[in-house]
Amino acid sequence: MNANTQELHGLGQSLWLDNISREILANGTLARYISQLSVTGLTSNPTIFEKAIGSGSFYDEGIRALKQQGRSGEDLFFALALQDLQQAADLFRPVHDATGGVDGWVSLEVSPLLADDTARTVQAAAKLHAAGARPNLFIKIPGTPAGIPAIEESIFAGVPINVTLLFSREQYLAAAQAYLRGIERRIAAGLDPKVESVASLFVSRWDVAVKDQVALPLRNRLGIAIALRTYKAYRDLLGSARWQKLAKAGAHPQRLLWASTGTKDPAASDTLYVEAFAAPDTINTIPEATLKAFADHGKAGATMPVDGGSAEAVLEEFRRAGVDDNALAKQLQREGAESFSKSWQALLSKIAEKSALLEA
Repeated sequence: MNANTQELHGLGQSLWLDNISREILANGTLARYISQLSVTGLTSNPTIFEKAIGSGSFYDEGIRALKQQGRSGEDLFFALALQDLQQAADLFRPVHDATGGVDGWVSLEVSPLLADDTARTVQAAAKLHAAGARPNLFIKIPGTPAGIPAIEESIFAGVPINVTLLFSREQYLAAAQAYLRGIERRIAAGLDPKVESVASLFVSRWDVAVKDQVALPLRNRLGIAIALRTYKAYRDLLGSARWQKLAKAGAHPQRLLWASTGTKDPAASDTLYVEAFAAPDTINTIPEATLKAFADHGKAGATMPVDGGSAEAVLEEFRRAGVDDNALAKQLQREGAESFSKSWQALLSKIAEKSALLEA
């Protein structure tokens, strides 16, 4: 087992791979990451699947078979994606069972085209989770204004949820409150309160957004400050009387997940966000290149301070430089949803194109 990645596990942090493809399943790469690099879960999104299906011929046979069954469009894609995710979920099942359901998860996102439709998001989440037929399959719902009530309803319905596209403390807290309400409603209804969830905070996009607006000393510091501030809110919530009551009833905490942790600035360390976010009871989902870099030369260092450390002071520096973090958080979430929608459309176009070529 790699010493660097194992060190993070020793601190109580899970390492998940932010990628999936039929290729890494078929050639044993994912199994090797599990056995050698301490990977205990993975996440996917429309952009990841767009790249995977658009590269090579690994999906051709699957597309051909599903097309012959009369499937097309989103229906064909979800069937294709679930084939991958079921295989990955089975690889992570031993971890899932050993941790009592806390770790060992894979994630599948509802259609990004539903980002503003609460009712259809709830329906889609339930349908996808049932179709996946794996206890360690998260359904990803964006933490948008329409997504928040869908998260509550899905948790109440017993569907494990990965809340995606969170960019600030306030957006995280909205998702956390939705999770708490869902669990509280289950307890009131006499249902099992143990429905797992994670809340995914996107980090590196902050630094990309302000790179050309701030002086060099402020570069690559905003995302870390936002994460520190959010981590304080997370620890405060876990210490609250409201949460302690639910924990005593048997609920598991909604864990905080660091997403978008690949370094975008070539002038910065390629392990910047992994080293900065070493913290117990959290997850870091990282791209393959970042995982390999950390395994090679990363160092966990000190754990994140539970009081937020220098977050507020750093954020004040950015405000003096003209950065409105509240407005930017909303902008980043909106742009993130739009980006996934574009990838979704490109993904469906790629599948249609491949289907036509295979038929010909």
